[in-house]
Amino acid sequence: MRELEYPFDGELILKKSKKIKRALLEERSDFTQKRIAVLGGSTTHDIIRVLELFLLEQGIRPVFYESEYAQYWQDVMFDNPELLSFAPDLIYIHTSNRNITLAPSVSDKEERVDELLSEQFAHFQVMWDKIAQTYHCPVIQNNFEYPFYRLLGNQEGVYPQGRICFINRLNEKFYQYAREHANFYIHDINYLSTAYGLDKWADPLYWHMYKYACCMQAIPAFAYNLSNIIKSVFGRNKKALVLDLDNTLWGGVVGDDGPENLEIGQETPMGQVYAEFQGYVRAQKEIGVMLAVNSKNEYDNAIAGLNHPEGVLKPEDFVLIKANWEPKSQNIAAIAQELNILPDSLVFVDDNPAEREIVGAQSAGTAAPEIGTPEQYIRVLDHSGFFEVTSLSEDDRKRNEMYRANIARKVQQERFADYREYLLSLEMQGTIRAFEPIYMARIAQLTNKSNQFNLTTRRFTQAQIEAFAADPNYITRYGKLTDRFGDNGVVSVVVGRKGTMADVEAYRRGETPDAAPGGAELSGMTVDGSAAESTVAGNGAVDGGVLHLELWLMSCRVLKRDMEFAMMDSVVEACQDCGIGTIMGYYYPTAKNAMVKAFYQTMGFEKAEETDTGVTIWRLEISADYKKNNTVITVNANTEK
Repeated sequence: MRELEYPFDGELILKKSKKIKRALLEERSDFTQKRIAVLGGSTTHDIIRVLELFLLEQGIRPVFYESEYAQYWQDVMFDNPELLSFAPDLIYIHTSNRNITLAPSVSDKEERVDELLSEQFAHFQVMWDKIAQTYHCPVIQNNFEYPFYRLLGNQEGVYPQGRICFINRLNEKFYQYAREHANFYIHDINYLSTAYGLDKWADPLYWHMYKYACCMQAIPAFAYNLSNIIKSVFGRNKKALVLDLDNTLWGGVVGDDGPENLEIGQETPMGQVYAEFQGYVRAQKEIGVMLAVNSKNEYDNAIAGLNHPEGVLKPEDFVLIKANWEPKSQNIAAIAQELNILPDSLVFVDDNPAEREIVGAQSAGTAAPEIGTPEQYIRVLDHSGFFEVTSLSEDDRKRNEMYRANIARKVQQERFADYREYLLSLEMQGTIRAFEPIYMARIAQLTNKSNQFNLTTRRFTQAQIEAFAADPNYITRYGKLTDRFGDNGVVSVVVGRKGTMADVEAYRRGETPDAAPGGAELSGMTVDGSAAESTVAGNGAVDGGVLHLELWLMSCRVLKRDMEFAMMDSVVEACQDCGIGTIMGYYYPTAKNAMVKAFYQTMGFEKAEETDTGVTIWRLEISADYKKNNTVITVNANTEK
C-alpha cells in the first residue's frame, strides 16, 4: 500500500489509520498471526495503533498485549498472570530517557556515577534475564535517546556527570548485552530521534500532557522502524536488490553517450553521488543481499558501463544481469525464477517512475520504492529497511557467491544427457547432524525465511530451536552441502517429535500436542484406534513409537540435488536407533508451498488422509531392510541425536 511505503506522510497515517487498516484486511487473507507484548515505560496506545498497520502490510497480523502505563518492569518481574497466559511470540520494551531513574548529578564523584550506571543497567538486565527464563521469545529493547537540553553544554558528552555521557555508556552496556545474547535486539531510537530532529522529537509538551516519549508526529516513523525489526525477526525481509543502470547507477545513457562519457566518479558532484550510491549497493552483498541488473540496454553496452574504471560495481558483483529490450516486469519474473525465490523477495530500483509503476503492478509483491533524485537514493533505500539485519551468518555473507556458483552448476548440467551423471560430476559432500550451537542462528533464520520448500511453514525463534536440540523427545537434523563449485551452507532443516498415533489429531489441526511425549514412562499409546503398550528407553526413545515431522524445509537453491533424500535417510536412521517404527508427515498448504504438495509421496510415504482444507497426512512404516535413497551425496553424519 502506497500510504505505508517510505517516504510516507505520517500525518496522513495518523488521521486515516482505521481506513488504512480496513483496506489492508480486505486486500489479503494470508496473514501470519503473532502475539506481541508491548511493555511500556510511557504511553504506548498510538504506537500500537500505527505499528499494526505496518505489520499488516508485511503480512503479519499482530495480537497485542499492552502493559499498564509504566508497568513494564513489574509485569515481567512479578509474573503478571495476564502476560503469562498471553504467551507472547515477541516482547517489545518501550522505554526512553524518561525512564532513567538513577541519572547522575553534576556534584557526583566519578565513583558514584559508575555505581549509578551499574545499578541502572542491572534494573534492565534482571528483567531481560527473567524474560529469557520465562518466555523464551525474542526481545526488542529501545536504547536511550539524548535529552532535549544540555546542562554542561558542549561538554555534556565529555564529563561522566553529563547526561549524554551517561546515556552513551548505558547504551553501550545495552549493545554489549545484545552482542552476547541471541534473540535480543536493539531498537535504535537514539538514531531515530537524531534523524527526525531532536528538538521536535523530544518536545516536552507531549510528555507532560500525554506521557508520550516522543511527539505524536514522530510516531509513524517510530512504528515503521520498529516494524522493520519485527518483520526481520519473523523472516519477512527482502532477499535481492534488482537495479536499473542508466541514470540509476550512473548518470547518462550508456548506449547513447558511450561508457567513456558516463557521469560516475570523482570528477563532478553528480559523479560522486552515483559513485557513493554504487558503494552503498556493493556493501549490501556483505549482509547477504543478492544483486541483479534489470536494464533496457544491449548486453555489451551494460557490461561496458559496469566496467567503467571509476565505477564501484563490476559485472562480477551481480548474480544475474538482464540487459535486453524485454519488459522489465518480465525480467523481474525471470530473475525470481532463476534465483528460485518469489517476486515478493525482490526490491526493484529504477529512476523511471513509469517502469516502477509497471513492475509494482505486474510483479506481485516486488517492492518498487519511490527513490527520488540520485542524492536521495541511499536515504530512501536505507530507511525503508528492506534488508533489516537481525542476524548475520557466514551463509549470509556468502550468499551472492553461492548463487553465482548455482549458475555455474546450470552450465555444467547442460553438458550432461544423464541427470544422475551430472549430479555425480558435482562431487557433492553433505554434512547432516543434530542441531549444533554454531548453526542455531542460521537454522532459526531458515525456518523464518523459507516459504516454498517448507511443508508446515512453522516459524521458530532461536530459543525454540535451542530447546528442540536439548529435548530428548525431538529428533533434529540440519544439512550442509558443498560441491566442487562451492559451499552452499546450511540448506535443510528437519524437526521431528516423538509421540504416538493419538497425536495425529492435534497435527491435523496444525497444532502441537499439549502432552510432551517420552517422559519417565508412556503408556496407553493408541495405534490405529486400539490401545497398545509402550516402553520408553532411557534416552527418550519410544519403542515402536511414532515420529511426527513438525518441520521440513530446504533452501530452493539446492533443489533437485537429492539433498532431501540424504536428509530422509538420516531421519530414518535416527528413528531406527531409538526404536521408532512409524514416521508421520504433514503438509499444510499455503499460497507459496504448492511445489512440495506431493513431497512425501516422493519419499515413499503413503497418504493417510486429506482434509477439506487441503492438509494432507502421510505415513511411512520403516522396514527392517530400509534401503537408502541417496546415492549421489557423500554424507558425513557423526551425530549423537
